[in-house]
Amino acid sequence: MASAARLTFFAVSMVLLSSVAIATDFTVGDGTGWTLDFNYTAWAQAKLFRVGDTLWFNYDKTKHNVVKVNGTEFQECSFTANNEVLSSGKDSIVLKTEGKKWYVCGVGNHCAAHQMKFVINVEAQGPAPAPTSSAPSLVSSLFGLLFLAIAAIFA
Repeated sequence: MASAARLTFFAVSMVLLSSVAIATDFTVGDGTGWTLDFNYTAWAQAKLFRVGDTLWFNYDKTKHNVVKVNGTEFQECSFTANNEVLSSGKDSIVLKTEGKKWYVCGVGNHCAAHQMKFVINVEAQGPAPAPTSSAPSLVSSLFGLLFLAIAAIFA
């Protein structure tokens, strides 16, 4: 009877742990960062963005900023004082809702003349992505240790 309870506990634990989604951090422009004359459209097309993911904008705060805009402002490379402007040089934006998101640099003519802008489509939160770094491996290892500890308790 005790072994059946252990097996049930183990099965339920694995199902619950396997359903945990892990968000992804995206550094906009990868190693290049947020800068002039980079093809952010091509960069974004190779990515899948989901609710819960985080965008990181790394740039020289004396030269650039990040402005959240709408589709019309994106096309026109314009914005108003009502737009949210980020300017720390290491800004993070957590993608909280589905749909299109538009970002531009609001300094000088960086958006219009230097293509310092990009648009993404954010999808609903999905299953955990395949491990691409050591972080998911660490999480898997910790779950394994947790399982061993629980198994030792019930043994």
